[in-house]
Amino acid sequence: MEKSLDRRLAALRADPDSEAFIICYAADPDLAAGVSAMAGLFPSLAAYRNHMASLVNDARLDILLTSASTMDELGHRRRLFDASTVTPAVRANDTTDNWHVRHGAYDTDFSHPFSSTTLNEIRYGTLKPADDATPTVNLGLYSVTFNNDVETDLQTLRSFRKFRNAASKAGFRYFVEIFNPSAPVNLAPADMPAFVNDCIARMLAGMPDSSAPEFLKLTYNGPRALEELAAYTPAIIGVLGGSPSTTGDACTLLHKAKRHGARVALFGRRIQTTEDPESFVRVLREVADGNLAPDEAVRAYHGALQASGIKPHRSLKDDLLVVTPELKL
Repeated sequence: MEKSLDRRLAALRADPDSEAFIICYAADPDLAAGVSAMAGLFPSLAAYRNHMASLVNDARLDILLTSASTMDELGHRRRLFDASTVTPAVRANDTTDNWHVRHGAYDTDFSHPFSSTTLNEIRYGTLKPADDATPTVNLGLYSVTFNNDVETDLQTLRSFRKFRNAASKAGFRYFVEIFNPSAPVNLAPADMPAFVNDCIARMLAGMPDSSAPEFLKLTYNGPRALEELAAYTPAIIGVLGGSPSTTGDACTLLHKAKRHGARVALFGRRIQTTEDPESFVRVLREVADGNLAPDEAVRAYHGALQASGIKPHRSLKDDLLVVTPELKL
């Protein structure tokens, strides 16, 4: 089964001005927040996994990103992706700044490298695959965070180099997530976008194409920062979906990110917390493909909710609002 991700990546590499756009559902909050990841939305992890399966079957996504344990169930046991156009992916590391457990404060401190899983467990579902085994999953997300602290940033880069070398030797594909600083040292908020862009460019400069990531994922720090990076590097750039808010905010983020140079968007909690995830992803796909403007997408989404008899969280007027400050620039 041809994967839509591969088709869209090929289009973008053949023509950097291609309108192809990749949508990923980052459905890995269990690896970050534990029990609280369900946020009262799903009664169990099993129910959450069934929700993911329904989105894969709907086939509007290009990538489903999960924890290793969820992919063990969906990919290795259920073989959900064998006849699907959706590409399975696993979070390959879980750095400490991505630990969002209740009563914890890890996400406000320096980022320390760590990985709960291994390449073999991601690819085969076991540490000891058969010699003739073919990987079920061959795409992962690797996360880095720079804080302008030489010791922890050096540790981050050393760990990334080790992962990158292992992935390249194994033929394992990956993409890189670059968070904004979690505990910035001598960095004013206004300086963070430039700091992050330079750290990304410097990191990419140290690797050949043969071991480079498929694409990047970073916080949308406004149009100027995104345009600067997109103009500088040939790497395919993606944006994080951010925290839950209005449908208008999500659709505007996707629309503006694409206008200013991004060709990938990874939505997590925005999909997880919505009233009707399938209809929500469908309107995101229409915005990504240039078929609907953000306001049209919000109206289409509310129409789908009404047709399904689902009560919206917000009125149409409120759901059209754009609330993220960077989207107002």
